[in-house]
Amino acid sequence: MINVYVQRASNERIDSFSMDGHADFAEHGQDIVCAGASAVSFGSINAIMALTEVEPIIEQSSDGGFLRCIIPDDIPQEADSKVQLLLNSMVISLQTIERDYSDFIKITFKK
Repeated sequence: MINVYVQRASNERIDSFSMDGHADFAEHGQDIVCAGASAVSFGSINAIMALTEVEPIIEQSSDGGFLRCIIPDDIPQEADSKVQLLLNSMVISLQTIERDYSDFIKITFKK
């Protein structure tokens, strides 16, 4: 099971997200749930860096079973608005995967 944790501040700003585990939907290289979740999350991080020039703090494991992305607090408001749009878009995409494959991916929101 892939567990996704989205950390929101009291103002609903996404401060960070993390993913851990493996979907185990299919064998390695054939797992569409893992591929989809990975593409959405890494694509969002890449978009944040390319479109906003914000450098998130990224932690990941060598086996692909863990990813954490922390958004710095001290970024300009305009950049933060773009970052939040990209992160909320990521959440919607992951929720779409969760809706169809809920036995393999779970999203939890934290405050």
